[in-house]
Amino acid sequence: MKYYDKLIFECSKEGRKGYSLPDNPYPHAEIPADLCRQDAPVLPQVSEIDVVRHYTNLSQMNFGVDTGFYPLGSCTMKYNPKINEEVASLPGFSGLHPLMDGSLAAGAAAVEEGLKKALSAITGMDSFTLAPCAGAHGELTGLMIMRQYHMDRGDLARTKVIVPDSAHGTNPASAAVCGLEVVQVKSLDNGRIDVEALKPLLGPDIAGIMMTNPNTLGLFETQIEEIASLVHGCGGLLYYDGANMNPLMGMVRPGDMGFDIMHLNLHKTFSTPHGGGGPGSGPVGVAKHLAGCLDKIHVSGFHGNFGVALKAYAYILSLGKEHIRQVGQFSVLSANYIKESLKDVYKLPIPDVCKHEFVFDGLVDDGSSRSEDGHGATTLDVAKRLLDFGFHAPTIYFPLLFHQALMIEPTETESKETIDDFIAVMRQIAAEAAEDPSMLRSAPHNTPIRRPDETTAARQPILRWVKTPLA
Repeated sequence: MKYYDKLIFECSKEGRKGYSLPDNPYPHAEIPADLCRQDAPVLPQVSEIDVVRHYTNLSQMNFGVDTGFYPLGSCTMKYNPKINEEVASLPGFSGLHPLMDGSLAAGAAAVEEGLKKALSAITGMDSFTLAPCAGAHGELTGLMIMRQYHMDRGDLARTKVIVPDSAHGTNPASAAVCGLEVVQVKSLDNGRIDVEALKPLLGPDIAGIMMTNPNTLGLFETQIEEIASLVHGCGGLLYYDGANMNPLMGMVRPGDMGFDIMHLNLHKTFSTPHGGGGPGSGPVGVAKHLAGCLDKIHVSGFHGNFGVALKAYAYILSLGKEHIRQVGQFSVLSANYIKESLKDVYKLPIPDVCKHEFVFDGLVDDGSSRSEDGHGATTLDVAKRLLDFGFHAPTIYFPLLFHQALMIEPTETESKETIDDFIAVMRQIAAEAAEDPSMLRSAPHNTPIRRPDETTAARQPILRWVKTPLA
């Protein structure tokens, strides 16, 4: 066993420690018996250098956008400038407490107002709340606003929300939590909403429709104006899932498309490291006729994740109006460059020009494989093999429209050299699938963990050390 493979408990030696506590200067106080534990905690006995090496080695086993290319489709895993982290760490901001007197937080209030105005200008919404603490939290808030709007008008029959079959999984989940019945609308073969299939779904029971544009396939809904007219015509509202806002910044505004409500993922589009469960921020914006409903919905006791708002404001100010549109332009260019460079070896079900992301449907099997049954390599095999080359895998098996979906989003922050390296590796993997498919089926070959049971690991994680006694 290599040193860095050892767990911290396996480094434990009786009597060893890496700390020195000062004498307690306070009078002795009895702790109530019901607050005292009966047995001493089982803790490792290690030196400071053991602890430092243990956690440093663990950090090196983790993959992040600071260590490599992370083309995770639908999630916008892009590099975020470190200056924004520094801004959020300034003592005048990081030392604030949510219960302090408002007169002592005038600077923070100015930041929030400035951010709201900037987001309104970028999205075409009239006003924003920064209270929601995540994208799904923002979705729920927006749907609550949608329901409040209909309730204020006495239109209590509107209990259904339409969701495309290509939608993010949080969309139907948020609708269900909000007490709305989900009605699915199918997509056409070109990946866009089937407007003819939408028409018979509309009626006096429809509260609205949830969409993102470009959609989850990275395709722009070219009939959005007609969809908006149809939904508004039946009395419903349009909700915009802002997860795919990255390619639109400075180019197109959801408000101008006809959307009434939207949320943004500040941790995707506006500079906060994304992943690991947080921190997130899902501010919600509304059109002018819904501003009154915004004031009636309270989803957080405070003002949301202020540090995330700070990073977003610093990000927007550093780009400025004249450069923010380049975010979308470069992300779209990167995605189409990869798509066109690989479409001869990976199946491209929809050959249209994409926006920030696109979806392959597995490898092309042209019959050249040396394996009797064809290469048999799956999207999972491609994803695992990518890890051997230092690239994180794209999103796989989503959206569910394609059996072997491989969803790639390169973002605007990657250099052409990095993208060319990724393309070369993807082509090598395709060649391996034909020449030596076992290379893919047994991948990864040089990572700390090979192919765990990921479903069990996610649903039944083992989060504590159970081996006893200590060495």
